Amino acid sequence: MSSLQLVGAIFGVMLLLMAVRVPIAVSMFVAGAFGYIFQTGWMPFANFLNNQAFARFASYDLSVIPLFILMGHFATQGGISKALFDFAAGVTGRFKGGLAMAAVLACAAFGAICGSSVATAATITGVAMPELTRHGYSGRLATGTLAAAGTLGILIPPSVPLVIYAILTEQNIAKLFAAAMVPGIIAMLGYMTAIAIYVRLVPGQAPEVDKNAAGLTWSSFVGIAPIMVIFIIVFGGIYAGMFTPTEGAAVGAASTFVAALIKREITWPKFKECFYATADSSAMIFLIFIGADLMNGALALSQASTQLSALVTGLGWSPLAVVAGILVFYVVLGAVMDELSMILLTIPIFFPIVMGLDFGMPKESVAIWFGIMVLMVVEFGLLAPPVGLNVYVVNGMTKGVPIAESYRGVMPFLVSDTIRTLVLLFFPGICLWLVGVLT
Repeated sequence: MSSLQLVGAIFGVMLLLMAVRVPIAVSMFVAGAFGYIFQTGWMPFANFLNNQAFARFASYDLSVIPLFILMGHFATQGGISKALFDFAAGVTGRFKGGLAMAAVLACAAFGAICGSSVATAATITGVAMPELTRHGYSGRLATGTLAAAGTLGILIPPSVPLVIYAILTEQNIAKLFAAAMVPGIIAMLGYMTAIAIYVRLVPGQAPEVDKNAAGLTWSSFVGIAPIMVIFIIVFGGIYAGMFTPTEGAAVGAASTFVAALIKREITWPKFKECFYATADSSAMIFLIFIGADLMNGALALSQASTQLSALVTGLGWSPLAVVAGILVFYVVLGAVMDELSMILLTIPIFFPIVMGLDFGMPKESVAIWFGIMVLMVVEFGLLAPPVGLNVYVVNGMTKGVPIAESYRGVMPFLVSDTIRTLVLLFFPGICLWLVGVLT
């Protein structure tokens, strides 16, 4: 069996297990074990497991993941989301489709202290959906907006997928966060523009302009003050060199907890739930790490990456065409896998290929730009059928809206995503400008 045939067999086993609803971490582990044992036998496989598990989980950098997750749960349980939506509604409420735009703004602001797409979508949906329904927004637009806006939770730093990319590729987390800020803001503005165009082209999706809508008040500014303070403390401290990203995550979690205490929203049951939910999410991610490590070990033994690099070089494609092909592959893979699994499984394969191409930029800049491009396209899998995890979460929290309507609702936002991805593909400087300013 050739190396590429073996790789095909490994992926075939993984996809077969996923098709019968075996958890992704277990599917990757079993497929990786099959490939590793096939090439080396049982004893080398056992030694690899013994050493790799400790080496992976002994990494200090991994602690940033549960800390940012805990920060997001404190924000969720601390009643911060309603203040965000009220402030955003005061900003955009007088525009046609203004409350939907407010949901986008609220998701963007919440994403600045959360780092999880699903958590952002679920949290803001609980606050915004009753208001959108009460004001006459269609179920299609409301659910589509909240599902798409939830992806801002991973586009705007802190971002758990971006942290994982940094760990896998040994890149600077602070630089990746800086590179994601401008694309994240562009995503937010693109979603708001998509809403403005959609409500004018498709009648009956949003109410007419409410000229008596409440504007900004002093209390609305006070309500979002904790978010602004936390963001300044965490990211200001990181880029001022006061602490590392891992220390910044710890400071952010503690600051968010203090903010929840000040708002008197956190209770003992909610406090415990924050830690239980963090442990649950972290365990899931770390199990996927183990499964991905085993699969990547099997793929490394097969030397498939070297053969793929040679194959890509032999095609004679331009570097941008190669990256575009990889991004299309991510979009297709997003139909059957979640974003964390995709990154853990594919980055060890695609990253060496991309780093071997000449883009006319320093290698570190290429690595940072490619990370942002991957982040841009893995969100497609959160919205597009048949998986569309964000769509399922938002639709499940909304009564009376068929899932097909929710998928129709995200289509304008997928168009916005496509345009933004193409712009960032051809103009890498958009991602890299702020890196040079802040670092």
